[in-house]
Amino acid sequence: MTLHQSLVREQSVGVCVTSTPKGLSSIKDPRCSAAIWKREPAAKFQNWIDSLYPVDLPRARIMLRAEMVRDAMTDLVDAHALSDCDEREMLIDDIAALAAMFSSIMESRYLRLRLDVIETNAYRDFHIDAVTARLICSYRGRATQYGNGAMGHEPKDIHDVPTGSPIILRGTSWRSTAEPGLLHRSPPLEGTGETRLVLVLDPIADIEADESDGHVH
Repeated sequence: MTLHQSLVREQSVGVCVTSTPKGLSSIKDPRCSAAIWKREPAAKFQNWIDSLYPVDLPRARIMLRAEMVRDAMTDLVDAHALSDCDEREMLIDDIAALAAMFSSIMESRYLRLRLDVIETNAYRDFHIDAVTARLICSYRGRATQYGNGAMGHEPKDIHDVPTGSPIILRGTSWRSTAEPGLLHRSPPLEGTGETRLVLVLDPIADIEADESDGHVH
């Protein structure tokens, strides 16, 4: 499938939807403002992650080399006393694989990794991140919403990334002269009782400049 064929009409302009992890590299194409790897989470994994109490969900904010993500995630789930099961290993394996892919695509050895547990209307305004690019994957709860529009205005047509599907979004620092028009946000949760578990990865271009903001491994 060519990039042109993968730009489906029902999505916002400039969004590439792919069925393979390799397709995420289409973010480098000038026509793409975002790339989504559309995939279906394994039922047993989704049932497991959805059944965990919010207090037991792992949280992290670290900077590290991409090849260290697996060890860091193993330590993290151990610290949260998550029971040793196949589903726990699936979470570790997936985060490590996404970090490796994103690191390769962005040609960035170091990453800023956040694993956020969200229960409020965090980041509910549509925006563009002040980064080169960002990978977001929601493992639990509703995932990122996006649409074409102008800053300060809600898009007319709002689309939802499927839960468990990674999206890479260009940020304001992307090397391009084109005016970015694809906005995104966290879905509003007020009154729903919903808890989200969200992975966020950012490339780090200058590790020395970022060391003061976190821990590097």
